Amino acid sequence: MPATDPTRRAQAVATPEVIQAFARDGAVRLPGLLNADEVALLRGGIDANIAAPSPRAKVASRPDDPGFFIEDFCCWQDNEAYRRVITESPLAAAAGLLMHSRQVRLYHDHMLTKEPGTRQRTPWHQDQPYYNVEGRQNVSFWIPVDPVRRHSTLEFVAGSHLGPWLMPRTFMDSQAKWFPEGSLADLPDIEAARERFPIIGWPVAPGDVIAFHMLSLHASGGVDGDTRRRVFSVRMLGDDATHAPRAWVTSPPFPGLAARLPAGAPMEDALFPLLWRA
Repeated sequence: MPATDPTRRAQAVATPEVIQAFARDGAVRLPGLLNADEVALLRGGIDANIAAPSPRAKVASRPDDPGFFIEDFCCWQDNEAYRRVITESPLAAAAGLLMHSRQVRLYHDHMLTKEPGTRQRTPWHQDQPYYNVEGRQNVSFWIPVDPVRRHSTLEFVAGSHLGPWLMPRTFMDSQAKWFPEGSLADLPDIEAARERFPIIGWPVAPGDVIAFHMLSLHASGGVDGDTRRRVFSVRMLGDDATHAPRAWVTSPPFPGLAARLPAGAPMEDALFPLLWRA
Protein backbone atom coordinates (compact mmCIF):
# COMPACT_ATOMS: atom_id res chain seq x y z
CA MET A 1 0.00 0.00 0.00
CA PRO A 2 1.58 3.35 -0.99
CA ALA A 3 2.40 5.66 1.92
CA THR A 4 0.04 8.33 0.55
CA ASP A 5 -2.90 5.96 0.23
CA PRO A 6 -4.38 6.42 3.73
CA THR A 7 -4.42 10.19 3.28
CA ARG A 8 -6.04 9.93 -0.15
CA ARG A 9 -8.66 7.57 1.23
CA ALA A 10 -9.35 9.97 4.09
CA GLN A 11 -9.67 12.92 1.71
CA ALA A 12 -12.25 11.03 -0.36
CA VAL A 13 -14.53 10.70 2.69
CA ALA A 14 -13.62 13.71 4.85
CA THR A 15 -14.60 16.20 2.17
CA PRO A 16 -14.70 19.98 2.80
CA GLU A 17 -18.45 19.69 3.42
CA VAL A 18 -17.93 16.97 6.02
CA ILE A 19 -15.15 18.96 7.70
CA GLN A 20 -17.48 21.97 7.86
CA ALA A 21 -20.23 19.82 9.39
CA PHE A 22 -17.81 18.51 12.03
CA ALA A 23 -16.89 22.08 12.99
CA ARG A 24 -20.58 23.04 13.18
CA ASP A 25 -22.15 19.98 14.80
CA GLY A 26 -19.26 18.27 16.58
CA ALA A 27 -20.11 14.89 15.05
CA VAL A 28 -20.24 13.39 11.54
CA ARG A 29 -20.58 10.00 9.88
CA LEU A 30 -17.71 8.95 7.61
CA PRO A 31 -19.29 6.28 5.38
CA GLY A 32 -16.99 3.49 4.25
CA LEU A 33 -13.83 5.01 5.70
CA LEU A 34 -12.52 1.54 6.60
CA ASN A 35 -12.38 -1.25 4.04
CA ALA A 36 -13.51 -4.85 4.52
CA ASP A 37 -10.02 -6.08 5.43
CA GLU A 38 -9.65 -3.41 8.12
CA VAL A 39 -13.08 -4.21 9.55
CA ALA A 40 -12.24 -7.93 9.65
CA LEU A 41 -8.93 -7.20 11.36
CA LEU A 42 -10.65 -5.00 13.92
CA ARG A 43 -13.39 -7.59 14.53
CA GLY A 44 -10.72 -10.18 15.30
CA GLY A 45 -8.97 -7.76 17.63
CA ILE A 46 -12.17 -7.05 19.55
CA ASP A 47 -12.93 -10.77 19.91
CA ALA A 48 -9.39 -11.39 21.19
CA ASN A 49 -9.79 -8.50 23.64
CA ILE A 50 -13.10 -9.89 24.95
CA ALA A 51 -11.56 -13.36 25.34
CA ALA A 52 -8.64 -11.97 27.35
CA PRO A 53 -9.56 -8.58 28.88
CA SER A 54 -6.87 -6.35 30.33
CA PRO A 55 -6.77 -5.43 34.04
CA ARG A 56 -8.44 -2.14 33.02
CA ALA A 57 -11.60 -3.82 31.70
CA LYS A 58 -14.90 -3.25 33.43
CA VAL A 59 -18.45 -4.54 33.22
CA ALA A 60 -20.75 -1.60 32.51
CA SER A 61 -24.13 -3.37 32.78
CA ARG A 62 -26.05 -4.21 35.93
CA PRO A 63 -26.28 -7.79 37.26
CA ASP A 64 -30.00 -8.02 36.37
CA ASP A 65 -29.43 -6.93 32.73
CA PRO A 66 -30.38 -9.78 30.35
CA GLY A 67 -27.41 -8.81 28.16
CA PHE A 68 -23.84 -7.88 29.00
CA PHE A 69 -21.83 -4.70 28.43
CA ILE A 70 -18.03 -4.82 28.69
CA GLU A 71 -15.47 -2.08 28.15
CA ASP A 72 -11.68 -2.13 28.00
CA PHE A 73 -9.09 0.61 27.58
CA CYS A 74 -5.54 1.26 26.38
CA CYS A 75 -4.91 -2.14 24.77
CA TRP A 76 -3.18 -1.05 21.55
CA GLN A 77 0.30 -2.02 22.70
CA ASP A 78 -0.77 -5.63 23.32
CA ASN A 79 -3.38 -6.04 20.58
CA GLU A 80 -1.78 -6.24 17.13
CA ALA A 81 -5.09 -5.75 15.31
CA TYR A 82 -5.81 -2.54 17.19
CA ARG A 83 -2.28 -1.29 16.59
CA ARG A 84 -2.42 -1.99 12.86
CA VAL A 85 -5.78 -0.29 12.39
CA ILE A 86 -4.62 2.74 14.38
CA THR A 87 -1.34 3.10 12.49
CA GLU A 88 -2.11 1.83 8.96
CA SER A 89 -5.73 2.83 8.22
CA PRO A 90 -7.00 6.28 7.11
CA LEU A 91 -8.18 7.12 10.65
CA ALA A 92 -5.27 9.35 11.62
CA ALA A 93 -5.35 11.22 8.31
CA ALA A 94 -9.10 11.76 8.70
CA ALA A 95 -8.49 13.07 12.21
CA GLY A 96 -5.95 15.57 10.91
CA LEU A 97 -8.35 16.82 8.27
CA LEU A 98 -11.28 17.14 10.67
CA MET A 99 -9.19 18.92 13.32
CA HIS A 100 -7.32 21.22 10.89
CA SER A 101 -4.19 19.93 12.59
CA ARG A 102 -0.67 19.57 11.19
CA GLN A 103 -0.07 16.44 13.21
CA VAL A 104 -2.06 13.72 14.94
CA ARG A 105 -1.18 11.75 18.07
CA LEU A 106 -2.89 8.74 19.55
CA TYR A 107 -4.59 9.44 22.88
CA HIS A 108 -6.12 6.07 23.74
CA ASP A 109 -8.25 3.19 22.51
CA HIS A 110 -11.51 1.98 24.03
CA MET A 111 -13.44 -1.21 23.29
CA LEU A 112 -17.20 -1.27 24.01
CA THR A 113 -19.27 -4.39 23.40
CA LYS A 114 -22.98 -4.81 24.14
CA GLU A 115 -24.15 -8.40 23.81
CA PRO A 116 -27.66 -9.20 22.47
CA GLY A 117 -30.45 -8.01 24.73
CA THR A 118 -28.35 -5.52 26.70
CA ARG A 119 -30.71 -2.92 28.17
CA GLN A 120 -28.02 -0.71 29.70
CA ARG A 121 -27.96 2.72 28.10
CA THR A 122 -24.84 4.79 27.89
CA PRO A 123 -26.08 8.02 29.51
CA TRP A 124 -25.58 11.49 28.09
CA HIS A 125 -22.11 12.83 28.80
CA GLN A 126 -19.07 14.62 27.42
CA ASP A 127 -15.75 12.77 27.29
CA GLN A 128 -13.17 15.49 27.76
CA PRO A 129 -13.99 16.29 31.42
CA TYR A 130 -12.99 12.72 32.31
CA TYR A 131 -9.59 13.15 30.65
CA ASN A 132 -6.19 14.66 31.48
CA VAL A 133 -6.08 16.74 28.29
CA GLU A 134 -6.71 20.38 27.44
CA GLY A 135 -7.15 21.75 23.92
CA ARG A 136 -9.76 22.10 21.21
CA GLN A 137 -8.13 19.94 18.51
CA ASN A 138 -9.29 16.42 19.21
CA VAL A 139 -11.45 13.74 17.63
CA SER A 140 -12.89 10.42 18.77
CA PHE A 141 -13.81 7.67 16.33
CA TRP A 142 -16.63 5.21 17.12
CA ILE A 143 -16.24 2.18 14.88
CA PRO A 144 -18.80 -0.65 15.02
CA VAL A 145 -17.86 -3.95 13.37
CA ASP A 146 -21.53 -5.05 13.45
CA PRO A 147 -24.50 -3.26 11.84
CA VAL A 148 -26.03 -0.77 14.29
CA ARG A 149 -29.68 0.26 14.11
CA ARG A 150 -30.70 3.87 14.60
CA HIS A 151 -32.16 3.33 18.08
CA SER A 152 -28.95 1.63 19.27
CA THR A 153 -26.47 4.03 17.72
CA LEU A 154 -24.45 6.85 19.24
CA GLU A 155 -26.46 10.09 19.40
CA PHE A 156 -25.21 13.65 19.80
CA VAL A 157 -26.54 17.08 20.71
CA ALA A 158 -25.38 19.05 17.68
CA GLY A 159 -23.22 22.04 18.60
CA SER A 160 -22.64 20.96 22.22
CA HIS A 161 -18.89 20.62 21.55
CA LEU A 162 -18.69 24.41 21.66
CA GLY A 163 -19.15 24.18 25.43
CA PRO A 164 -19.48 24.60 28.28
CA TRP A 165 -17.85 21.72 30.12
CA LEU A 166 -20.47 19.87 32.18
CA MET A 167 -20.10 17.77 35.32
CA PRO A 168 -18.77 14.27 34.63
CA ARG A 169 -20.39 11.60 36.80
CA THR A 170 -20.11 7.86 37.21
CA PHE A 171 -22.56 6.10 34.92
CA MET A 172 -23.92 3.61 37.45
CA ASP A 173 -24.53 5.81 40.51
CA SER A 174 -24.07 9.41 39.24
CA GLN A 175 -21.24 10.29 41.62
CA ALA A 176 -18.94 13.28 41.01
CA LYS A 177 -15.60 11.43 41.22
CA TRP A 178 -13.71 13.85 39.00
CA PHE A 179 -14.42 17.57 39.35
CA PRO A 180 -15.64 18.60 42.83
CA GLU A 181 -19.41 18.73 43.28
CA GLY A 182 -20.73 22.13 42.20
CA SER A 183 -17.63 23.18 40.26
CA LEU A 184 -19.27 22.53 36.87
CA ALA A 185 -22.89 22.83 35.78
CA ASP A 186 -24.87 19.59 35.62
CA LEU A 187 -26.15 18.12 32.39
CA PRO A 188 -29.74 18.94 31.43
CA ASP A 189 -32.21 16.04 31.43
CA ILE A 190 -32.06 15.47 27.70
CA GLU A 191 -34.15 12.27 27.67
CA ALA A 192 -37.00 14.03 29.44
CA ALA A 193 -37.33 16.61 26.66
CA ARG A 194 -35.61 15.24 23.56
CA GLU A 195 -37.66 17.50 21.30
CA ARG A 196 -35.88 20.54 22.80
CA PHE A 197 -32.44 19.42 21.66
CA PRO A 198 -30.93 19.12 18.15
CA ILE A 199 -30.19 15.39 18.45
CA ILE A 200 -28.38 13.74 15.55
CA GLY A 201 -27.37 10.13 14.91
CA TRP A 202 -27.08 7.58 12.13
CA PRO A 203 -27.54 3.86 11.56
CA VAL A 204 -24.08 2.46 10.94
CA ALA A 205 -22.79 -0.33 8.70
CA PRO A 206 -19.41 -2.02 9.16
CA GLY A 207 -16.81 0.23 7.55
CA ASP A 208 -18.64 3.40 8.53
CA VAL A 209 -16.99 5.53 11.22
CA ILE A 210 -18.57 8.11 13.50
CA ALA A 211 -16.24 11.01 14.33
CA PHE A 212 -16.98 13.36 17.21
CA HIS A 213 -15.38 16.01 19.37
CA MET A 214 -14.53 15.04 22.95
CA LEU A 215 -16.85 17.79 24.27
CA SER A 216 -19.86 16.65 22.23
CA LEU A 217 -22.74 15.52 24.41
CA HIS A 218 -23.48 11.94 23.40
CA ALA A 219 -25.33 8.83 24.53
CA SER A 220 -26.47 5.48 23.17
CA GLY A 221 -29.21 2.95 23.78
CA GLY A 222 -29.23 -0.75 24.49
CA VAL A 223 -29.35 -3.40 21.79
CA ASP A 224 -32.05 -5.78 20.61
CA GLY A 225 -32.08 -9.45 21.46
CA ASP A 226 -30.92 -10.44 17.97
CA THR A 227 -28.10 -7.90 17.79
CA ARG A 228 -24.52 -7.78 19.01
CA ARG A 229 -22.77 -4.40 19.03
CA ARG A 230 -18.99 -4.65 19.05
CA VAL A 231 -17.38 -1.21 18.87
CA PHE A 232 -13.78 -0.02 18.78
CA SER A 233 -13.25 3.61 19.69
CA VAL A 234 -10.00 5.51 19.36
CA ARG A 235 -9.27 9.07 20.45
CA MET A 236 -6.72 11.28 18.69
CA LEU A 237 -5.14 14.64 19.55
CA GLY A 238 -4.05 17.58 17.45
CA ASP A 239 -1.57 20.45 17.60
CA ASP A 240 -2.99 22.30 20.61
CA ALA A 241 -3.42 19.31 22.97
CA THR A 242 -1.55 19.68 26.27
CA HIS A 243 -1.27 17.65 29.44
CA ALA A 244 -3.65 18.58 32.26
CA PRO A 245 -2.68 16.58 35.36
CA ARG A 246 -5.60 16.06 37.69
CA ALA A 247 -5.79 15.66 41.46
CA TRP A 248 -8.00 12.62 40.90
CA VAL A 249 -7.80 9.44 38.84
CA THR A 250 -8.81 10.13 35.26
CA SER A 251 -10.69 7.70 33.03
CA PRO A 252 -8.59 6.07 31.74
CA PRO A 253 -5.71 6.64 34.16
CA PHE A 254 -2.13 7.09 32.98
CA PRO A 255 -0.03 6.11 36.01
CA GLY A 256 3.31 7.92 36.23
CA LEU A 257 2.58 10.34 33.39
CA ALA A 258 2.57 13.43 35.63
CA ALA A 259 6.19 12.71 36.56
CA ARG A 260 7.17 12.87 32.89
CA LEU A 261 4.87 15.57 31.51
CA PRO A 262 4.26 18.79 33.46
CA ALA A 263 1.01 20.71 33.20
CA GLY A 264 0.70 22.48 29.86
CA ALA A 265 3.29 20.32 28.11
CA PRO A 266 2.52 18.90 24.66
CA MET A 267 1.42 15.26 24.74
CA GLU A 268 4.83 14.03 23.59
CA ASP A 269 5.27 10.65 25.24
CA ALA A 270 5.63 7.01 24.17
CA LEU A 271 2.04 6.46 25.31
CA PHE A 272 0.84 8.90 22.64
CA PRO A 273 2.75 8.11 19.45
CA LEU A 274 2.72 10.44 16.47
CA LEU A 275 0.47 8.89 13.81
CA TRP A 276 0.29 11.41 10.98
CA ARG A 277 1.76 14.68 9.68
CA ALA A 278 0.28 16.96 7.06
